[in-house]
Amino acid sequence: MGAFLRKISWLILGSKSIRPEHILIDGNRFIPYNFIPNTCVVKGDAKYMSIAAASILAKTYRDEYMEKLHLEYPQYSWDTNMGYPTAAHKKALREFGETPYQRKTFKY
Repeated sequence: MGAFLRKISWLILGSKSIRPEHILIDGNRFIPYNFIPNTCVVKGDAKYMSIAAASILAKTYRDEYMEKLHLEYPQYSWDTNMGYPTAAHKKALREFGETPYQRKTFKY
């Protein structure tokens, strides 16, 4: 969610030509912007093509980012688990500890 907020803030605040009329958010956790109407949609990627497309783009970006982080932290096998809490990832966390890049939304 943090990456989303940074990106949307940059788009909205950094551009005079891009002004969304309404934001659709996949899920039910979002701190709303007071100046842009928004709607949280549980399972939104199954209901709206725009949310589904955004989800694919976000996952692709995240996977590429995790592959780059793997070069710096190969012991976590981020090139294969992409940061998901697999058994191997959990074992690496116990052995090497956390990095600033572990997902805070997962229970390890």
